[in-house]
Amino acid sequence: MTADRKGAMSRITRRQLLLGTLALACSQSHARRSATVGYEGREDVRPFIDTVIAEQGIPRKWVEKILASGRRSSQAERLMTPSVTPPPRDWTRYRARALDEGRLREAVAFQHAHRRTLARASETFGVPAEIVVAIIGIETVFGRVMGTFRTLDVLLTLAFDYPRRSAFYREELAHFLALGHQGRLDVLRQTGSFAGAIGLPQFMPSSIRRYALDFDGDGRVDLARSAADAIGSVARYLHREGWQRDRPVMLEAIANEAIAERLGRGIAAAHDWADVAELGVRIDGYLSPDTKVVLLDLPYLQDDGGTNVAYRIGTVNMAAILHYNRSYFYGAAVAEFAAALRTLAAEPQATPGSTAG
Repeated sequence: MTADRKGAMSRITRRQLLLGTLALACSQSHARRSATVGYEGREDVRPFIDTVIAEQGIPRKWVEKILASGRRSSQAERLMTPSVTPPPRDWTRYRARALDEGRLREAVAFQHAHRRTLARASETFGVPAEIVVAIIGIETVFGRVMGTFRTLDVLLTLAFDYPRRSAFYREELAHFLALGHQGRLDVLRQTGSFAGAIGLPQFMPSSIRRYALDFDGDGRVDLARSAADAIGSVARYLHREGWQRDRPVMLEAIANEAIAERLGRGIAAAHDWADVAELGVRIDGYLSPDTKVVLLDLPYLQDDGGTNVAYRIGTVNMAAILHYNRSYFYGAAVAEFAAALRTLAAEPQATPGSTAG
């Protein structure tokens, strides 16, 4: 390496170090200001307060009192920050984690314990019991992993102290405050995930307002403690996002990268199956030519370290699941979890003796 190049690299290194130091100093300065001034008094929060008052009809004093109790969650901020070097996407690894044997056993027990509630939800909304069970199982392992972060702190942090998706989180914070003012949840005590999701189905506040349902008839919606409310709410969510009764969810497919690029990798079932088949896609099964579909590509690592891709064709029912969570891995895992659960639930030895539900 020449002396000139060494000098240039040294200058670049010093410049990067300086920029990093300045960024850290700015972050620490911002944190100190945030610590000395409550959220309710911050200039960048005041327009939000005005909007909540105008759009949600909540008294200013109530909003300011709630926001004054909020605290920045550095842990939520850290967990939301993407890794500088994220691991390669691996469908095989994701699937194994989502469909592990213990979780599937719990799914069989949960489905049996709440079979009457699941049957009622299926009859009302057209969503099979195993799909609802799969979502609750993947989201929170049936309520065992719902998160312990105070939701108010998380939403305030992600709305005002974290640049990624701040507009989204300000909207979610507004819905959260509205839920609290309506008495539908305790905004000072509510806990959930580090991303602000709540309860067994991990609904965001906007989803609670739009889809949550008092399915046990006790006069209130409780997604954290009422399995019935969670079951009814998940089924209602999928129904309102376009779920169609007795339609398949997903089929194995043969496709390629060029076709996936051409179809656009969206989450809506926007293409007629006849048009997709004409591109060369083949499926393990049958769909009528006018069936609306979406192509899922699922990359996975091979034993030699290379990457291959599995493909699936999803219907409008897969699109409904992808509205719940936009990840193709998630959608495919829900469909395969449900299929595995159907098989397990049909085995006599897999049926527990509980009579609840």
